[in-house]
Amino acid sequence: MTASSDHPITTPPRAPSPVHGFGTLAVHAGSPHDPATGAVIESISLSTTFQQTAVGQPIGEYEYSRSSNPNRRNFETMMAALEHAKHALAFSSGSATTANILQSLAAGSHVISVSDVYGGTHRYFTQVAKAHGVKVTFTPEIEVDIRDHITEATKLVWIETPSNPTLRLVDIRAVVSQAHQHGILVVVDNTFLSPYVQNPLDHGADIVVHSVTKYINGHSDVVMGVAAFNSDDLLKRLSFLQNAIGAVPSAFDCWLAHRGAKTLHLRAREATTNATAVAHALEASPNVISVNYPGLNSHPHRAIAKKQHRNGMGGGMLSFRIQGGHAAAERFCQLTKIFTLAESLGGVESLVEVPSSMTHAGIPKEQREAVGVFDDLVRISCGVEDADDLTKDVLQALDQAVLETAKVRNGVNGF
Repeated sequence: MTASSDHPITTPPRAPSPVHGFGTLAVHAGSPHDPATGAVIESISLSTTFQQTAVGQPIGEYEYSRSSNPNRRNFETMMAALEHAKHALAFSSGSATTANILQSLAAGSHVISVSDVYGGTHRYFTQVAKAHGVKVTFTPEIEVDIRDHITEATKLVWIETPSNPTLRLVDIRAVVSQAHQHGILVVVDNTFLSPYVQNPLDHGADIVVHSVTKYINGHSDVVMGVAAFNSDDLLKRLSFLQNAIGAVPSAFDCWLAHRGAKTLHLRAREATTNATAVAHALEASPNVISVNYPGLNSHPHRAIAKKQHRNGMGGGMLSFRIQGGHAAAERFCQLTKIFTLAESLGGVESLVEVPSSMTHAGIPKEQREAVGVFDDLVRISCGVEDADDLTKDVLQALDQAVLETAKVRNGVNGF
């Protein structure tokens, strides 16, 4: 059954260009100088409660830190500016952001999602949302077949672009145009690129979400999430859940993330430069089956990257399939000297992992492989080290891992 078109959503036009550039906004948005001391950097407001001059009359806008806090408000102001949004709400993690959005749906609601999503998102959709009466349908080609999956109960479409970990891209405007005809909201997870590289609201999306833990904070020392949007109705619904559920970040984490985001544009550019160099080196190696990186001309969705990403940037994330199977993938991650074997991404340091055994281990193998997450797939997060050092490190680990794996397979113990 197809959803009704009686209540379509008007797809918003591209937002007007902000008065200031991204770097200026990153440094100054939500960063008022202290009127009492003149401090140019905000202080950390650790107080959990705030004085009232009379019953029900707080001195300022704050009453209790779960509901609102100066550091959280400043961070949310900055994030709204960077994502060209009217509103932003911060949460205790990216997963908490997902949970709050899904919790806003009534029991019996239906969600359409891209298939290759972050493992934590897949886990929430298939185990938690299902228990709350929300059904999720996954599709690998959402622009092509979204209409086939829309029902009367469909309330939300969930997109990751680029997807994690195969770096598939989705044409946001193409999906939005179809979803909005049926009154369906579109959410875009923009974690893999950051607001510097892509602004989904400019392409018609209703909500953009991030794991702030990754590029926005950028220093691997904060767990946090954020959602940005333009709708006043969404602000009312989601801010109520933010307070009622209470999955909010601490004042200190908000302060750290705000500080980290001030250099986001610098880090995102350097990470892209490094990932581009590493991707080209891997693509040229006979020890690599294939490379997934939107910055390469060989990427099947390169045209979308040129349309949706700032200057066609590919971002700092890539993945590749290594010759020699799962054993070679694991050995590669053990042999890198600069890249650290660890989950997560988007920090100043470069990381490497095997999704099938780590970030996406909870997804059944047949479902993983259907979207390209094979046992020989390696995911790389490029940090801000020197590109030549990262490229040399990848190539030496690659050659050695493939050689060692081949020797083991052939029964040779010469290492």
